[in-house]
Amino acid sequence: MAVVSMAAARIYGSCFGSKSVENQCFPGGFSVRRFCSGARPCLFYSKGRVSYTTVKFPHAVAPTATEGGNSSKIDTVPTPKVIIDQDSDPDATIVEVTFGDRLGALLDTMHALKNLGLNVAKANVYLDSSGKHNKFAITKASTGRKVEDPELLEAIRLTIINNLLQYHPESSAQLAMGVAFGAEPPKEKVDVDIATHIHVYDDGPDRSLLYVETADRPGLLVDLVRIITDINVAVESGEFDTEGLLAKAKFHVSYKGKAIIKPLQQVLANSLRYFLRRPITEEASF
Repeated sequence: MAVVSMAAARIYGSCFGSKSVENQCFPGGFSVRRFCSGARPCLFYSKGRVSYTTVKFPHAVAPTATEGGNSSKIDTVPTPKVIIDQDSDPDATIVEVTFGDRLGALLDTMHALKNLGLNVAKANVYLDSSGKHNKFAITKASTGRKVEDPELLEAIRLTIINNLLQYHPESSAQLAMGVAFGAEPPKEKVDVDIATHIHVYDDGPDRSLLYVETADRPGLLVDLVRIITDINVAVESGEFDTEGLLAKAKFHVSYKGKAIIKPLQQVLANSLRYFLRRPITEEASF
């Protein structure tokens, strides 16, 4: 597995289902490529940070519209889930989106991801007790390989979430991103009521498994990788799950090609705990 690089060649931006492209220059000599259409939200990506504009959508009403044009009226709003999986396929980044049985064809979502310079293939759709799961295999259009840049992975995640908020505004009360640009913000105070959990486990002689569970927010994936690599720990692969107000990350990590020794595990956990500190934070056990 290749080490995730924090060096970003471009600054990413997107809106959803858009047809117009605009390049803008800002102080410091960098350019932002953005895709905007109408009143849809714009996201701007820069190294180590994701910024966004605040856009208010109309409050959700029943029936609920879907991308496929169908409607349904359901009292209980399911928990939205977006999973970015770097482990299961050596050649592609696998993205899975679940929102009960409310998701349509997700054609606008696929189009928005293509605007980020990605090839998107719809792998499969399956049903279980938690709802309909939509899985996509994603590669970079320029290389045909899986996505390894953490900034582009975060762009993928936020693109999907914002499209979900647009077509299913009732999901905003279930997502941490609803605070920023949802129709109805979550009732829980995301930064206060959700504790952070950090664990590091041995995963063979050549790598360790880092598990982080914390309150979600824009830019979290980029910041987690930055904190890890700042102490010279390599991120080889992993999975990043957005599940309602929670973000759950599993990273395979190593130090100089070997599993992380106990003292460095403690340094890694302390660094992440300091960055992700909340009023209630569980101490990790090793």
